[in-house]
Amino acid sequence: MSRRLLLVHAHPDDETITTGGTIARYLAEGVEVTVLTCTLGEEGEVIGERWSQLVTGQADQLGGYRIAELKAALGELSGGALAPRFLCGAGHWRDSGMAGTPSAEHPRAFVRADRDEAVGAVVEVIRDLRPHVVVTYDPVGGYGHPDHIQVHRITTAAVEAAGTDGFPDRGAPWEPAKLYWTVTEDDALAAGLADLGDRPDAWRMPHPGELPAVPAAEVTTEIDIRGVLGEKRAALAAHATQVLVSPDGRSYTLSNLIAQPVLDREHFVLVRGRHGERGPDGREHDLFAGVRA
Repeated sequence: MSRRLLLVHAHPDDETITTGGTIARYLAEGVEVTVLTCTLGEEGEVIGERWSQLVTGQADQLGGYRIAELKAALGELSGGALAPRFLCGAGHWRDSGMAGTPSAEHPRAFVRADRDEAVGAVVEVIRDLRPHVVVTYDPVGGYGHPDHIQVHRITTAAVEAAGTDGFPDRGAPWEPAKLYWTVTEDDALAAGLADLGDRPDAWRMPHPGELPAVPAAEVTTEIDIRGVLGEKRAALAAHATQVLVSPDGRSYTLSNLIAQPVLDREHFVLVRGRHGERGPDGREHDLFAGVRA
């Protein structure tokens, strides 16, 4: 069968940081992969001085620049075959920034989106693409960003509605077989931090518990991305306003200069649908395990 995978993310760079290896691996296997991004990331914190004046309060052009970064990153993950797709079109909703900031009050802030409009838009994408598997964030959005939490809520509601007779003007019903949350496993994170390689002096180690992770016991699915780590590293580097990759490629950092490992496996939690075949570790090793045409 032709396998189809939809990943719903909040901002450019989220797709690479959390699921870049999974995207590259499944594309290499011939899977039809779509990355749906909900905002342009206008409120991102820019690293360095070169593009620092693109931000809100100056040129306010960061969102447009990050479209180009997303295009470049997806190109690295796909050999140039994958193009960006934005929910309701590029710029329809704006990056909300962190909770309590003025950007969250912007009339186009994603956290202020009309729920039916946003859910209906994702339903339309699901019915158009007919994915077997959908991936999004957990209820806390990984690390608590309001846009990530909003993506979780809207995507979850859309997956539940897409196979029903709701939103009748948004295409014929289609029910994805599986819904996953993308997560970071605590054991894998700890092992990666213990073996970061040569990181720049300006980068600091995280304090205990500072980086978000879930207990290993909660992880249901592990995807081996060792064969596409080069593609993931190149995609991370393509998001240059937001991400720096160490010279040896074993770690990266965001604007906070906290070192994080580039892990060789990506982790997920199955929350809708049936588990497929599991390995000796009790985990699935394929998002499409058990999925039938």
